Amino acid sequence: MQVATDMSALYKQDFEYMARAIHLAEKGLYTTSPNPRVGCVIVKDQQVVGEGYHIRAGEAHAEVNALKQAGEQAQGATAYVTLEPCSHFGRTPPCAQALIKAGILKVVVGMTDPNPQVSGRGIEMLRDAGIQVIEPCLEQDCKNLNPGFIKRMTENMPYVRLKLASSLDGRTAMDSGESKWITSADARRDVQSYRARSCAILSGSGTVLADNPSLNVRESDLNFDYLHTPIRQPVKCIIDNQLKITPDLNLFEHNAQVYLLSNKKREQELPINCQAIQLSKQSAKVDLHQVMAELANRQINEIWVEAGAKLAGALIKENLVDELIIYQAPILMGENTFGLVNIPELTELKQAVRWQYQSQTRVGQDLKLVLKAI
Repeated sequence: MQVATDMSALYKQDFEYMARAIHLAEKGLYTTSPNPRVGCVIVKDQQVVGEGYHIRAGEAHAEVNALKQAGEQAQGATAYVTLEPCSHFGRTPPCAQALIKAGILKVVVGMTDPNPQVSGRGIEMLRDAGIQVIEPCLEQDCKNLNPGFIKRMTENMPYVRLKLASSLDGRTAMDSGESKWITSADARRDVQSYRARSCAILSGSGTVLADNPSLNVRESDLNFDYLHTPIRQPVKCIIDNQLKITPDLNLFEHNAQVYLLSNKKREQELPINCQAIQLSKQSAKVDLHQVMAELANRQINEIWVEAGAKLAGALIKENLVDELIIYQAPILMGENTFGLVNIPELTELKQAVRWQYQSQTRVGQDLKLVLKAI
C-alpha cells in the first residue's frame, strides 16, 4: 500500500524530537526480539509530556508507554514514533487505535512498517480518524534500528553479521589449532554486545567441538549497561550435518535454546533446551539458504556468526553475509597457520567478493573493521 509523504511539513524541532525517539528505541536494543525496536515521544506546546519505548515482545509498545506517561496531556498533542504505529491485534492491541483514543492530533512517523500486516494501514487508520500524519522523518536512522526485522519482513531472511578475528597477515590459528587469544580482552568484550543484540548465534560443529564454547552472553564481560534483566540469551544454532554434537558440551550448560541443524534425522536423546531441526533429505550438504529461511520462519531477525574458515567462506560465497566485523590484532603469525576464510579459488580478479568499509575503530590494541556487502 502506497502512503503519501509530506517532508515539507517537517521543521527543525520535528527532527530533534524524532532523534529523541530513536535514542529511546535504542534502549530496547538487546531485549525486543523478535519485535522491532521502537521509541515514541509525545509533545504538547513544545514540551515533552510523555515518552516510552518497547522493551519486550508481549509487553506494551512504545506508543502505549508514552501515552501512559502523558496521561490527559496527550489530548491535542503530537506523537513522534520511529516506526509506523501498528494497526492489527497481535499480543497487544493496535497502537494506532490507542493514539486515536488518546486524542492525538498529529503523528510524525520515522518509517513505514515493513510488516505486510501493517505496511501503511496504521497510517491510513490515523488519517481516517482525522489525525495529521507526516512521514518519513530521519528514515535511515530509523531503519538502522532494525536491519534484521526489516530484512525478515521484506525478504524472509535474517540479517547476518559474520565475526572474524585475525592477525595482521590474516591468520586465525596456529597449525596446532591454538587460537586463544589472538585478539585482546577488549575485543572479546566488544563481541558480547553483538551477541546480546542478536536473536541467534550461528556456528558449525567443527568449531564447537574444537573450542567447546558456551556461546552465551556473559554478564561479567559486558562493556555496556544492560538495562533490563534477566539477560536475554540468543538462540544457539549449530550446523551439525554429521551428528557429532553431544549433550556433554558447554553449549548446553545454560538454559538458552539450542537448534541443531542437519539433513539427517537425529536419534540421540537431547537436552530439554535443545531442538533438532531436520532440513532437506535430498542433499548430502546442508543448504545454507534453507538454514537462513528456516531461522527467519522461527522469527530470527539478526544472526551473529562465530565460525571457522570453512563455514565463514561458504556463507560469503552464497551471498548470505550482510556485514563483516573483523578484529585485527597487531601481531604476525607467519606460515603454516590457518587463514581467515576458505573461499573457492578464483581465476579472475572480477570474481573477487567486494565489500564497502563502514567504519574503522580501535578496540583496545586491536583494529575493528566493519564492512557491508556491496
